Amino acid sequence: MDTMIESPEVLKGFKLILRALKHKNYRLFFGGQSVSLIGMWMQSVAMSWLVYRLTNSAMMLGVIGFVNQIPSFILSPIAGVYADRWNRRSMLLCTQALLMLQALTLAALVLSDVVAVWHLIVLALFSGLVNAFDAPARQSFVFDIIEQKEDLGNAIALNSAIFNGSRLIGPSLAGILIAATGEGICFLINGLSYLSIIAALMAMNITPKEHTVQNTRVLQELREGFVYVYNHIPIRSLLILVALVSLVGMPYIVLMPIFAKEILRGGPSTLGFLMAASGIGALTGALYLASRRDFKGTGRLIPLAAIIFGTGLIAFSFSRVFIYSFMLMLMTGFGLMVQMALSNTSLQTIVDDDKRGRVMSFYTMSFMGMAPFGSLLAGGLAYRIGAPNTLLIGGLACVAGALLCARNIPAFKKQGSRIQGFEGSSD
Repeated sequence: MDTMIESPEVLKGFKLILRALKHKNYRLFFGGQSVSLIGMWMQSVAMSWLVYRLTNSAMMLGVIGFVNQIPSFILSPIAGVYADRWNRRSMLLCTQALLMLQALTLAALVLSDVVAVWHLIVLALFSGLVNAFDAPARQSFVFDIIEQKEDLGNAIALNSAIFNGSRLIGPSLAGILIAATGEGICFLINGLSYLSIIAALMAMNITPKEHTVQNTRVLQELREGFVYVYNHIPIRSLLILVALVSLVGMPYIVLMPIFAKEILRGGPSTLGFLMAASGIGALTGALYLASRRDFKGTGRLIPLAAIIFGTGLIAFSFSRVFIYSFMLMLMTGFGLMVQMALSNTSLQTIVDDDKRGRVMSFYTMSFMGMAPFGSLLAGGLAYRIGAPNTLLIGGLACVAGALLCARNIPAFKKQGSRIQGFEGSSD
């Protein structure tokens, strides 16, 4: 009897969480990304393990991370201008095809046993250049394929859910495959997985939008975007916190092979499980956000999530037992996911339509563009003071930055009267 009473409520809850899937184009995007992202995470784990196996160097892990992510810092703002000018679906078809080529090249080099460190540096740089143009277009594209804009927040939360759900599956598969066959198969699977998102993009039926011919120069439009962000307190505050967390917190991923091998005395499977734990926590956070009917209390929740993330890193730096480390990765994944997804949703809600590509490019620059400096910094610090102390410092900095951001909540309320969710009230 209880089951009969509860079932309609459960069904209603699922419909609420998955409501963005009623849009056909978004369903295609969701399905294509679900497959492609599993391959991407497999490649990420395989790349870090391959680099550490070839070099046994924490510094080289940082270098690879740096060259892969630095193009986002340099080129994302310019890519954002073109995301506002060009057809975003065409941009994504091009970038996904190039990323598929990169993955298949990696697979060929590793499977033929001729791979060298310089190959990895060049190919990491290549994928970074492509991703610098892919990310702003992809972030803005979600807005284009959601007809009812009240479902935008749910769509972004579901994007985060599949991103982090794939982080649960991909690293676990990668750990098993690396131990059984080596890294090359992971790169091959990733290359083939891009076919799913390419097919999905081609199957979409999108009404072409009228693009006004731009008479202004790219640099002038770029300057307009910077001025717009600087004068908007909520946008500026969000981007600063995202940049800080990306600089001092996100590099924990780069250091995971060291924790798996040296601190916890494990192997590829240990690395895969730690990454999967972070994915479980992030997936939980994404489902939590998708289940919210609105985004009231966002002004308080974003810094709170950053504090949860930073506290998780601090505790993880002291752990020497796998089960504790696993549980703390759940915590960090949840905190990071909630902070980044809410920041993304809030920015998409705030921004004027004609500046969407540029603002999301600044988000990309803050999120992905600061990460290379963090990777390089983390690699250098880990070499000098050890990986645990490096993570401890990063966690403390994230907590401090979140507390400073929380002081701006009154400014959010003052300037954000037209912005859904930026009231300081809680749910």
